[in-house]
Amino acid sequence: MEDRMLFILMPLVLAVFVLAVWGFGYHHLHPTGIVACLLAILVALPNVALIVIFGFYLSEEKDEFQRNLLVQSLLWAIGATLTLITFWGVLVTFEVVQSRSLVWVFPLFCLFMAIAKFMVRLRYR
Repeated sequence: MEDRMLFILMPLVLAVFVLAVWGFGYHHLHPTGIVACLLAILVALPNVALIVIFGFYLSEEKDEFQRNLLVQSLLWAIGATLTLITFWGVLVTFEVVQSRSLVWVFPLFCLFMAIAKFMVRLRYR
């Protein structure tokens, strides 16, 4: 399953970043209506696919310890992402900073997931 994850997951991660940057390039066209919705769906589909693939991976993982490590990493990443986004939201509410695009929340979560996975593995060495 890990090999399938790598061959499917890595191209999807690359697609998320390419579509996010591509979306910034077409910002000057000001898409509206159906076109804007279709572009939003196109950019969000790799994120949904990543979540589904990770769910399949967790359901097929035979080793309880490895599954526990992944679940702990997920919980830490969710907590870190929610904390940072809430903090940023409060700063925007109080007009200390300007609002930013939410398209970077999922890559931020993936970064926190990688850091959390590394830290959880260090704990069990």
